[in-house]
Amino acid sequence: MVKYENVEISYGKFVAIENLNLDIKEGEFFTFLGPSGCGKTTSLRALVGFLTPSKGKVFVGDRDVTHLPVEKRNIGMVFQSYALFPTMTVYENIAFGMKVKKCSKNAIDKKIHEVSEKIKITNEQLKKNVSELSGGQQQRVALARAIVLEPKILCLDEPLSNLDAKLRIDMRKELKRLQKDLGITTLYVTHDQEEALTLSDRIAVFNNGYVEQVGTPNEIYNESKSEFVCDFIGDINRLGRNCLMEINRQLNTDFDLKKTGFIRIERCSSENKTGRAKITGQVEDLEFNGIFTKYTLSCCGEIIKYLHTNDGNFLRHEGEFMDLYIAPEDIMQF
Repeated sequence: MVKYENVEISYGKFVAIENLNLDIKEGEFFTFLGPSGCGKTTSLRALVGFLTPSKGKVFVGDRDVTHLPVEKRNIGMVFQSYALFPTMTVYENIAFGMKVKKCSKNAIDKKIHEVSEKIKITNEQLKKNVSELSGGQQQRVALARAIVLEPKILCLDEPLSNLDAKLRIDMRKELKRLQKDLGITTLYVTHDQEEALTLSDRIAVFNNGYVEQVGTPNEIYNESKSEFVCDFIGDINRLGRNCLMEINRQLNTDFDLKKTGFIRIERCSSENKTGRAKITGQVEDLEFNGIFTKYTLSCCGEIIKYLHTNDGNFLRHEGEFMDLYIAPEDIMQF
């Protein structure tokens, strides 16, 4: 559906994106994930047509759109700032694109009410100015304005970053529901790892203008292909020479002591099973979260974090010792 072929994007001598190759399937929810300045928004803008690659090509289906004007690409865009017209009503905002296309009044009215029902915008809200709406409601209007034009592709650039935490979670569910209902190919830009893991069919992890890994959320999280991906996605423990040497000694493994080992904090266990190494640590800090408690332990002169699901019976205090058990297959080295 969408293909980046050897795409380079540069600003003078600065190369923002180098040799980008991606193939995004029809109907897929595909996320560009990475820290600020890594090139994810730049890549999205090249697809929409806001900038032209210095090298390579961008395809939508079989059509080369690299130099096609924005308005001829049939791509909907929702910005971080929503970019709504504050003095217009919600109805007028949603209708704007259809009016530009000179659609009939009846067609506009019918389509707006269809889309509003899907996105849960009420008839009362349609009559209000967008300045009267909350952030979450404005987000819905921005989505409706993009979807009403029936684009082949929907591009979303950090669309939830201006919302508070609870509303952001609620809107994630709405976005996923809407994307499934419409079956529209969606490209989503975010720096939020949890958002990417929750929403995506596949994820491309960007780092300094390169794509480090493309995969499903499960592959990105559990089968990280680089140290950057491993460290950027989720919470991770870094195992240094001392811990790795102890694991090698107990299990006769051969982890490279010159390299850092990585293990997800939820993979460290308090349950002793065959094939696991025992690491004893002293509690330095703990965070009670309700569902779980996160312990920070000093183990072999290194810091290891451990998550314990709260069962009402297990609680260690600062200064106490506890045993952790680590399975070698959960340790990653690069």
